[in-house]
Amino acid sequence: MLVCSFHCSLHRSWIYKIPFAALLQGKNIKTTPRLFPDSLCSSSFLHLSLRAIMVSHKEFVAAGKQPGLQVWRIENLDLKPVPKALHGSFYTGDAYLLLFTTAAPSYNIHMWLGEECSQDESGAVAIFATQLDDFLGGKPVQYRDVQNCESNTFLGYFKSGIKYQKGGVASGFQHVVTNDMSAKRLLHLKGRRAIRATEVELSWASFNKGDSFILDLGKDVYQWCGSECNRYERLKASEVSIGIRDNERNGRAKLHMVEEGEEPKNLSYMNEKWCLDIGTNKDASIAVEDTFSLNSSRTELVRDAVSSVAPSSPFKQAMLSPEECYILDNGVDKNIFVWKGPKANMSERKAAMSAGQQFIKDKGYSNTTQVKVMPGAETTLFKQFFSDWRDKDETTGPSKAYTIGSIAKVKQVPFDASTLHSNKAMAAQHGMVDDGKGKVQIWRVENGAKAPVDPSLYGHFYGGDCYLILYSYRLGDCVCYSLRQGLKCTQDELAASAFLTVLLDDSMGGSPVQVRVTQGQEPPHLMSLFQGKPMIIHTGGTSRKDGQSQAGSTRLFHIRQSSSNATRAVEVEASASSLNTNDVFVLKTPGALFVWRGVGASDEEMDAAKHVVGFLGGSPSQVSEGKEPADFWSALGGKKEYQTSKSLRNIVHPPRLFGCSNKTGRLIVEEIPGDFTQSDLATDDVMLLDTWDQIFLWVGNEANEEEKKGAPKIAKEYVDSDPSGRRGLPITTIKQGAEPPTFTGWFQAWDLKMWETDPLDRIRGKF
Repeated sequence: MLVCSFHCSLHRSWIYKIPFAALLQGKNIKTTPRLFPDSLCSSSFLHLSLRAIMVSHKEFVAAGKQPGLQVWRIENLDLKPVPKALHGSFYTGDAYLLLFTTAAPSYNIHMWLGEECSQDESGAVAIFATQLDDFLGGKPVQYRDVQNCESNTFLGYFKSGIKYQKGGVASGFQHVVTNDMSAKRLLHLKGRRAIRATEVELSWASFNKGDSFILDLGKDVYQWCGSECNRYERLKASEVSIGIRDNERNGRAKLHMVEEGEEPKNLSYMNEKWCLDIGTNKDASIAVEDTFSLNSSRTELVRDAVSSVAPSSPFKQAMLSPEECYILDNGVDKNIFVWKGPKANMSERKAAMSAGQQFIKDKGYSNTTQVKVMPGAETTLFKQFFSDWRDKDETTGPSKAYTIGSIAKVKQVPFDASTLHSNKAMAAQHGMVDDGKGKVQIWRVENGAKAPVDPSLYGHFYGGDCYLILYSYRLGDCVCYSLRQGLKCTQDELAASAFLTVLLDDSMGGSPVQVRVTQGQEPPHLMSLFQGKPMIIHTGGTSRKDGQSQAGSTRLFHIRQSSSNATRAVEVEASASSLNTNDVFVLKTPGALFVWRGVGASDEEMDAAKHVVGFLGGSPSQVSEGKEPADFWSALGGKKEYQTSKSLRNIVHPPRLFGCSNKTGRLIVEEIPGDFTQSDLATDDVMLLDTWDQIFLWVGNEANEEEKKGAPKIAKEYVDSDPSGRRGLPITTIKQGAEPPTFTGWFQAWDLKMWETDPLDRIRGKF
């Protein structure tokens, strides 16, 4: 059967069920949500495809043997390899097959379709993609990418941009010959995060003020920048120009930077003068970019035409049966996901891409809709449609969640406090700017002002209070934590907390890194400030003098050690369902005190339990998982199911970087494709870095006020609307030039001196 979802925003969707066979047989599918019985796929096109995939192409002999990218073009319905120097250059009349292999190894297969490619070429590349998938054991994730609407995964392979050239095999066009000094073409560059260079008519009428263009004359390559083209777009255009010189001409061409109004008078190739007037249609220069919008459109899950399965998305992982194949329909945002159950029959698994393409036709979606086929190696975006997605052996709890699997270029680094300042990757993954031995000052928000907390109570935080913590370490370096423990504090205190944080930041010249923390989402570095003692978080109450409320007669504290060896004890509901086999729990009742140790708990967590016992008072009884006495279960309201899957804590989620910009007239958020670098931080924007258990907002020095004000709201909405359950994550705001190692460690080879010079001047130095 097929499950299809209708996505209305980044995290929300509608979901339908439809017959698999009807889809592949080309029958019309209505938009009304319906459920039909499953059946085998049997269309004539499918049978033709399955006969074809019994053959393995000779080009596949070396496919996937080495990490990296391999590209083939469809020529006369056959595969022809594209030279590595020309990767990223595509003819609009052709179809291409791409394979990206990681060191794990894992694989991505892409079918790329030019907007003018023929039906035969489109069909041929689909068959070759299925052959290649079969050759690699059905392990690759498959993508269908269409010109101008490529996936971020695809765009990430070409950090210097992609080029669209007119023509194709049918027109007699061959790929650009390396060192071809007779080239004569005009490329129109569009985009801020993902650059697309499209070949346009070699005429002055093709120009406009808002974009950059490249006039490629073989020996000379001219980069022309319109007067309304911003600095970051100029920077990206320069990378494309350098790529043409270095890759297509092997460094033999000469680059020229030309500003509007300063065109060389001796250049008249287009039989027109450079100084002619230019059209001023700025709208024509706005690129087609991947953006996400966060809205609350109505969502629904239905069965048949009327019966409801769930009142709204997100979906539940249990909806995916391993014996079936499913389509998750996000067609309004031009995305279709096909999930292949590991136990589904072979014919359905092999027909997954064909089924996705047929579904697009039957639903009347745009031909540019992307199709992604998941063989069991689900992408991050796919999993974010599910509120309860758990990978094999993944666990939950008050610390970070860990995903089991191989993630390229993100390796878990063991924690070693002695190397924090030199090892930025470790500092970033563990969220540690140092070992927490600096100066700590804590205030409680009280009557709209800061009230010092008694140092004897440092480490205890109450749900009825808001706190400010100023941590000072190396000379001039500070972190300001705003703890909105606030599950039970007032709105006035929350507002005062934000205001006092700004005042504290201003009083120190804007130098502190600001971290907003919500109860239950405390970062590892904050927990490390109490030097060997656990951070103890109380459900309610207050640290105000004479303001303590009466604690419950039965209390349960959940103790877990973070990946950086800091420990937190969180008061949770006194119920057996709160237990976790990986951790230690302290249970206080009117007549007894228990320390419960799960099978996967550590000795360090047991040591932390001693501090909780000392605070609660009493003589504890040690209880091992599986050997609990009857009064233990009775105090928790009886036995119940709890988390029993032992956590594997050696893999982290891959980080994601987004740019927040209003350069097009409205504030939009665009993901940076591929492996991002420090150069992707646009100094005229606010950037959002998602490291899974923390969100960073990086404010460029040239970002405007609308971006500065709007980005925090977007960050909060981005996290709160994530169905994977990350609501309330810490959001850290940092400024360009004052980045802590917890941020810089996510960027390979961070350059401390990069901001001392203009990025545009640096890249012009390469001309």
